Amino acid sequence: MAVAPMDEDSYPEPMVARPSSNAALWRVIILSLAFVAVAVAFSLMGDAISPEMIVLFLGVLSVIGVFSLFALAAGLFRFVGGSEKRTLARAIVDSLPYGAVVTDRDGKIFYANAQYSDLSKSVSKGVPVGVPRLFASQPEASEAVYRLSRAARDGRAIVEDVRIARGKSAAQWFRIGARSLPDYDGAPGKSVIWTVEDITRDRESQENFYVELQKAIDYLDHAPAGFFSANARGRIQYINSTLADWLGYDLAAFEAGDLDLAEIVQGDGAGLLMGGGQDGAVRTEVIDLDLVRHDGTNLPVRLLHRAARLAEGELGETRTLVLDRSRGIEGEEALRAAEVRFSRFFNHTPIAIAALDGAGKVVRTNAPFTRIFGLTSGERGIEGLNVASLIDPESREKLAMALADAKGHRSEIAPVDATIPGEKPRSVRMFISGVEQGGESDEAAILYALDMTEQRQLEEQFAQGMKMQAVGQLAGGVAHDFNNVLTAIIGFSDLLLLKHKPSDPSFGDIMSIKQSANRAAGLVRQLLAFSRRQTLRPQVLEVPQHIDDLTVLLKRLIGEHVTLDVEHGRDVWPIRADLVQLEQVIINLAVNARDAMPDGGQITLRTRNVEQAEAETFTYPGLVPTDFVSIEVSDTGTGMTQEVMEKIFEPFFSTKELGKGTGLGLSMVYGIIKQTGGYIYPESEVGKGTTFRLLLPRHIQQEKEEVVKAVAAPVRDLTGNERILLVEDEESVRMFSARALSTTGYEVFEAGSGEEALEVLEEIEGKVDLIISDVVMPEMDGPTLLTHVRRLYPGLKVIFVSGYAEESVRQGLEDDRSVEFLPKPYTLDQINSKVKEVLSGSPAASED
Repeated sequence: MAVAPMDEDSYPEPMVARPSSNAALWRVIILSLAFVAVAVAFSLMGDAISPEMIVLFLGVLSVIGVFSLFALAAGLFRFVGGSEKRTLARAIVDSLPYGAVVTDRDGKIFYANAQYSDLSKSVSKGVPVGVPRLFASQPEASEAVYRLSRAARDGRAIVEDVRIARGKSAAQWFRIGARSLPDYDGAPGKSVIWTVEDITRDRESQENFYVELQKAIDYLDHAPAGFFSANARGRIQYINSTLADWLGYDLAAFEAGDLDLAEIVQGDGAGLLMGGGQDGAVRTEVIDLDLVRHDGTNLPVRLLHRAARLAEGELGETRTLVLDRSRGIEGEEALRAAEVRFSRFFNHTPIAIAALDGAGKVVRTNAPFTRIFGLTSGERGIEGLNVASLIDPESREKLAMALADAKGHRSEIAPVDATIPGEKPRSVRMFISGVEQGGESDEAAILYALDMTEQRQLEEQFAQGMKMQAVGQLAGGVAHDFNNVLTAIIGFSDLLLLKHKPSDPSFGDIMSIKQSANRAAGLVRQLLAFSRRQTLRPQVLEVPQHIDDLTVLLKRLIGEHVTLDVEHGRDVWPIRADLVQLEQVIINLAVNARDAMPDGGQITLRTRNVEQAEAETFTYPGLVPTDFVSIEVSDTGTGMTQEVMEKIFEPFFSTKELGKGTGLGLSMVYGIIKQTGGYIYPESEVGKGTTFRLLLPRHIQQEKEEVVKAVAAPVRDLTGNERILLVEDEESVRMFSARALSTTGYEVFEAGSGEEALEVLEEIEGKVDLIISDVVMPEMDGPTLLTHVRRLYPGLKVIFVSGYAEESVRQGLEDDRSVEFLPKPYTLDQINSKVKEVLSGSPAASED
């Protein structure tokens, strides 16, 4: 048994030795005789003693007498016999219901009361002995007595319970204590009071209580019904052996709080059990549902569930009796069996169902109602809860109208779409139907609610995707047509520049035309980036290294009034992307962040790994979880409203002043990230700043990555005499290209369509060295022309030109590697260089 310190107030006053009354009397007599002797000496000596000495002696006696009178009157001392004190102290100690003995720290006895003397009679013949000697013959008490003796010598208080065997089955218990007695000044003294109390009867009563308690637990554990209890958080505190066997759990390994209610109750039944009733009410109900065994199988049961809500509204611990219905009950009526099956189906349906009274308050519900309406935590009771308080304020009027129609027994009631507020808002569609009131029922309507959250998200994603796709197709089509126009403008400008020297007054005008066309070509490339139709050159990139290389340029772009902070995670994974385009994305986001901070601020670039497990916790729409590399661009600027954030990726949408932006920056960023296979998500708060998070898929490098082919030294001679068939439906582009090739010595045949090209080939019997063909043409497009050419002239070289991306052009080509590609718009030098490269088999350098 545990050792507990004794209460100091429970000990009697210390017994200290006092002089006897006879000794005090003899001291008074001796003192009186001494004074008499002095007086006789004064009288015999006569004149030998000076009068001054006699007067001094008498004065001293007078002062002593006066002081004694005042002290006696004030109660500073009194004439009390020592026997009176000794009798009172002994009476107090002797009246204690247990043995007490006072010793010094070495065990010498000063006093022992009658109870202690009775205990020591069996050891000594009427003479009290110390506690260590009293239990010296009991081996069971040796360790406890040793600890007591050591504590007594150290001046510490201690209590020990000692069991002494009295035969095979009987035993005697003693509670032994030792405590140092304080001196008169309160300091620890040298005396120790020992107490010895027989507690055998108390221990027997305690043991009997534990035996009875164990029997009660055994009865409950092996009852023919299951039982469990759960706390307000849904953690199971107790489960009996019967229910543990039914569910396949090891009761010996069960610890209170290890098991959650949701782990053994199927579906949304846990929320139903945690609902409880109104505040301060105790509710007992019968619920038929399925429990889940440890192996995942169902166990149909009937629950007699008792739940109480405290006055403060908190849910108390629940008590639930479980009846196994898997084997059925003999003699059960068919009607009752049908009721049980219906109750189970009612609680296992994915639709929330609730009976409402005339005011729209819940009378009863099924299990899914608690989950769909966010009541699974048990913080609020369900019964008596107004459904209108669970939905957004904008939908409450529609719900009230539907309830009014239900009470009016209208046959067709329009469903109510509402949002359930919370950390993660949920969308529901509620159907209301009226019921005929009869008897004591207070039900006025039945509510059926479907969780539409995922469907709403999919609809929004689909609508957004369709809108972006439509805009992308429009942008791509516009870009293609613009590329044809720009090819002609840039090409004819190059032809004019060949005829004008830099000193010519027209040379500057022609250069201005070409520069403006090149700028327009840049805008078209941004449109192609948004529509995901630009040509990417993906490669394996170490993101932190390239961002560090980019910081010098970024600091120059954002200016001195904005600070740039770069933070990299540890061991950031590589990605596969186009380096130039990725740098363009980061630069664009950094410049936008700078423009959002006109008074200065801070831009932060962060890179880190995002494992799939973390990505699964994200609530971003459309995100497919995998391993990502996250690149975040954050600013402390003005932020954006929700309305602005919904349009920021649309082409030509801009919040900047007229002339300070094209509105293509973020649309280009969006297209590049999407074409790379990644995701971009903005987060913004007005007045606090904006964060753009880029999630790019992790690239797992193969043992043998594709090696870039070595190239020969570039050749500057662009002339040739080969025969070329030029197929282009845009007349201006065809005219420029033909003149550009003819100027360098090539023999050029022209065709305005694919069918016309086949006719030309037939006329010249296929004697051409190269075909340059547009991809998008009326009647017969480039890929279809290629199919006919490969069948008739399999060795003929082909170059495709297009305003779309190379990847989109190569899609659908049976042998895409045998076809070269030249993007529009192209310059005079670029088309000649590409032709020379294809015909000679070595790359030719281009000046542009």
